[in-house]
Amino acid sequence: MRNESLTPEVVPDSRIGFTPPTSPATSRHADRTLVDKYGRHVTYLRLSITDRCDFRCSYCMAEEMTFLPRAQVLTLEECLRIASAFVDLGVTKVRVTGGEPLVRHNAIWLLEQIARLPGLQELVITTNGSQLDRFAPALRAAGVKRINISLDTLRADRFREITRVGDLAKVLRGLDAAQAAGFQRLKINTVMMRGSNDDELIDLVEFVVGRGIDIAFIEEMPLGDIGHARQTFGSEEALARLRTRFVLLPSTETTGGPARYWRIPGTSTRVGFISPHSHNFCASCNRVRVTARGELYPCLGNNDALALLPLLRSHPTDDSPLRATIVGSMGIKAKGHDFGSQMDAPQVLRFMSMTGG
Repeated sequence: MRNESLTPEVVPDSRIGFTPPTSPATSRHADRTLVDKYGRHVTYLRLSITDRCDFRCSYCMAEEMTFLPRAQVLTLEECLRIASAFVDLGVTKVRVTGGEPLVRHNAIWLLEQIARLPGLQELVITTNGSQLDRFAPALRAAGVKRINISLDTLRADRFREITRVGDLAKVLRGLDAAQAAGFQRLKINTVMMRGSNDDELIDLVEFVVGRGIDIAFIEEMPLGDIGHARQTFGSEEALARLRTRFVLLPSTETTGGPARYWRIPGTSTRVGFISPHSHNFCASCNRVRVTARGELYPCLGNNDALALLPLLRSHPTDDSPLRATIVGSMGIKAKGHDFGSQMDAPQVLRFMSMTGG
């Protein structure tokens, strides 16, 4: 074990009022199976290990952020306990997120431990790419199978404007390092913003085709009060624009997430669209999120959550209450979100960086 000590102090989140079950008997589902009341089988955990980031992307957080004190953040050992419990209950895919996960000290240790969990089929990570030039070989050695890299523009000045502090050249060096390390299925994630980067969609696809990697275009989600109006750019409009340059053939391929993919003949590139506004994907949702402060959110677009941190620290050697709470969380997983009605006045007030990207 590492020497990062457990901190007993817990500051509860006033938004979390649900009392978790204390016994697995409260679930009508068999052990090792997470099925919600709508029959959806949860096999995918998105685990945030920090709310901190070295960028300040305008759609993700406010320019002046107050980050969590250390006592309110999961230790790496607690992150491992959560991942282990989910995998033991049948989750086969874990995505480690942030904030920026690679700014968390000793993140590689955690990734190594998660990768070894019996029953886990895929460990993946989402990053802004700023630390990949340092950590790409270590990530591959740790057992990370795939990397998603957030990249919204190929123009250095625009990149600085969107991220407020980021250096595009550093991210591109990180992408080079990841390819050199041997990662085969790298993917760029691009948040589409009307009037900000929608004129670069074709350029971004040409960029990924040239590198033999994938891209997913994401409709902006209304999470948190970011201090300015969101200008959503839809997937159908993006697809129409791309078809002026490329032949795009629909594909049934999936990476286990919400993206719908298209293939460009003669290339290895897949072009995906994540469309929470125009093509609601809730009916097939197979995932839940755990934030860096140990909040289990069964649905990204709702505020219902369970507080796992008190359980972890009240029962440092017994994961039975944790497992029971995870099973019980299936009972509060919402049927779906309604982001369309939230664009002007978001009902989900937490920032994306706090939820886990």
